[in-house]
Amino acid sequence: MKRRLIAFILMVASSAGAGLRAQDVPATLSLSVDEAVEYALDNNRSVASARYELLASEKGVWEAMAAGLPSIDATASLSYNLAIMTRIIDFGGTPTPFKFGTEYDAAIGVSASAVVFNAPWLVGVQTAKMATTLARQGLTQTTLDTKENVRNVYFLILTLMESMKVVDANLENLNAILESTKAMYSVGMAEATDVDQMQSTVTMLENSRSSMLRSMEVNHNMLRFLLGVPASTEISLTDDLDMITEQIDVEALLSDEFRIEDNISYQLTESQLAMSELALRSAKASTLPSLAGSIYYNRNGMGDELMHMQYFPYSAVAIQLQIPIFASGLRSAKINKAKINLDKSLNTKSMVSEQLLMQERQLRYNLLNANEQFKSQKANIEIAGRVLESFENKFNQGMASSLDLTQANNNYLTAQNNYIQALMNLLQTKVAFDKLMNKL
Repeated sequence: MKRRLIAFILMVASSAGAGLRAQDVPATLSLSVDEAVEYALDNNRSVASARYELLASEKGVWEAMAAGLPSIDATASLSYNLAIMTRIIDFGGTPTPFKFGTEYDAAIGVSASAVVFNAPWLVGVQTAKMATTLARQGLTQTTLDTKENVRNVYFLILTLMESMKVVDANLENLNAILESTKAMYSVGMAEATDVDQMQSTVTMLENSRSSMLRSMEVNHNMLRFLLGVPASTEISLTDDLDMITEQIDVEALLSDEFRIEDNISYQLTESQLAMSELALRSAKASTLPSLAGSIYYNRNGMGDELMHMQYFPYSAVAIQLQIPIFASGLRSAKINKAKINLDKSLNTKSMVSEQLLMQERQLRYNLLNANEQFKSQKANIEIAGRVLESFENKFNQGMASSLDLTQANNNYLTAQNNYIQALMNLLQTKVAFDKLMNKL
């Protein structure tokens, strides 16, 4: 009964804890793009894993140091001999049995040891510290990747919402024209093909709208994942595209100087190169002698009665010197392997440097081109809108066919689609450029 009560209390406590955790995330989140980034950095699973990796590596530094620092251990043992060893000894021709030992044996001891000199241990401490640097840079890399992904998904949802507004307005207009065409057909002022043409255009646009809704939901789910919130959380985006694009100053961006040493990818290759150098030093250090010291103090007890044993002390100081002499080429192979890995790291660093410099030049070109395309497509929308409005008036006056109107409407939608794509390309290119410049 008592166990059941405890189990019930634990179950209630667990349920209450889960309820509190669920309440930590509101049902609806209203976020600007910067707020979304900050929220993701606090709750994203990948960022959290990178933080744990950093914490573990920091503990690993002390672990490596403690392996060579003084350590003290205490031991205690008690034995009861069920059958004491007996031997026969011949005394003057008379074999006599003698027991060697006592019924009880006890031992109490304290020992201390420390590394006096051990080159691999010294290099190992440096390697552990460099591993912490790598983990910290890994956290920075994960943070930048998360920022990039959140911004790109946020912008993609905004562009889909903008496209949805265009499609909805276009559908409302086309449905009105469709009803007008049906009315004109009923009095003989339009042909059946005009009605069919308009109906087909409306249907195709409705299908496009449904596809956009599904795409928007997929991207909302991706944003939820990046933010680390449940799938049931509603997310409201408070920024708008006009405000975001107005803040983009391409000339100012292009005037920034690229400092390759500030780039996280370059920093990672430098740290990996340092790790390769430490691996070579560790391999060479394995050929050096090592020296360790220890001290022991023990008290051994013996007797046939547990409470009346006799104790005898024992203590010693020891120094252990180990000199590597021959290992069938093992140490030489490790050194040669470490040298090859060092050359590989040097080559990787050079390759990454060249890639980053090439990426910088390409992104500058892409940014300039994306800005020009954006301005061009924005102007094309205004032209396509005026043309569509003109054909709508002509169609209502009977001066243009439904085919002409459909073509003008398709041209307008194409212009809108090109504009949205140019806008998204500009935003994504800016995000990539900011990430490269370490200004994301």
